[in-house]
Order: sequence, then structure tokens, then C-alpha cells
Amino acid sequence: MIVDFRKSTVPPPPPSVMDSPITSVESFRFLGTTITQDLKWEPTISSLIKKAQQRMYFLRQLRKAKLQFYTAIIESILPSSITSSITSSITSSITVWFAGATVRDKQRLQCIVRSAEEVIGRSLPSLQDLYVARARGRAGRITADPCHPAHGLFQSLPSGRRQRSIRTRTSRHKNSFFPSAVGLLNTS
Repeated sequence: MIVDFRKSTVPPPPPSVMDSPITSVESFRFLGTTITQDLKWEPTISSLIKKAQQRMYFLRQLRKAKLQFYTAIIESILPSSITSSITSSITSSITVWFAGATVRDKQRLQCIVRSAEEVIGRSLPSLQDLYVARARGRAGRITADPCHPAHGLFQSLPSGRRQRSIRTRTSRHKNSFFPSAVGLLNTS
């Protein structure tokens, strides 16, 4: 897959390895996340919504043990809640796509969570709250580990209370994990 946002319209030559041409693709799935050539998250979010809606049928059918079923079946594909973040941190990539997702996609996912709230009769944390908790936790682990490759991106200001903001030129970079995580650490 070739990701290129230059303004020139000249297509790059096809890549090759040892004079063998390599087929280029527009998107691929990696660890359950669909990565597209234009770095849009709509296919990933649509996939999550489809899975959640399929599983909501079973939740509506089961009137007993609703919360346990929600936690085991639906929450396993949605971003995990604060209380179960350890068990399902491997199954969700909210810190990757949430900051760059469109408002419409976030609303579509939040609609699934609200539907589940109505069925189980209990309020659940919003996607924004889940993202903030997960991003702060991941950023905290990165800042605590000096051997982490991204440790240098989290530079403390002389006061020691805040992190130096990461300068970005594009909104795509601004909405990626590291600048968003620095902003979240500075607001806590």
C-alpha cells in the first residue's frame, strides 16, 4: 500500500523487489484495524458498528445476565470500559483511530453504546471517556519507560507539570495519537 499526500498527480512507479513487481492495495486489515490508503477510519468504524449491531440481537434476547453478556460479547469489540481495560486492551485499537475519527463515526459508535444502555438498564461510559482513560494510560506508560521508542516525544517543560506540545502542520498529524496524548496529559 502506498500512502502519499503530495499534491503532484504523477503516480509513483510500481514497487518491486528483486525485479519482481509487487501488487499495490488500497487497504488492508492489521490486528483487526482496517488501514486505508487515505488513512481514513470509516471502514474500521463501520466494521465495529456492524459487529456490535449483530451482537445486540442476542443482548435483546437475553433478559437475564444482561451486563455480563454485554461485557463478554459487545464490549469485546468496542473500546473497553475503564474497569475492564486490562482484559480487552488487546482487542481494541481506540487510541489509534479515535482522535482521527470523524464526528459522524463517533456518533454512530456512541449510538451502539446508548442502545446497549437501554437494553441492560445501566449507564455505560461514553466513547470519549474510554478514549481519554486509555490514551492517558498508554501515554503514562510511554513516559515512564525511557526505553520506549516514543519516549522522546513526551518532553516535560521546565516546570515539570506539563508536556511540551508537539508541533504539527496538518490536521491529520494533529489528530494522531501522540499530539492528542500530549494534550490529554496537559489537561489532567
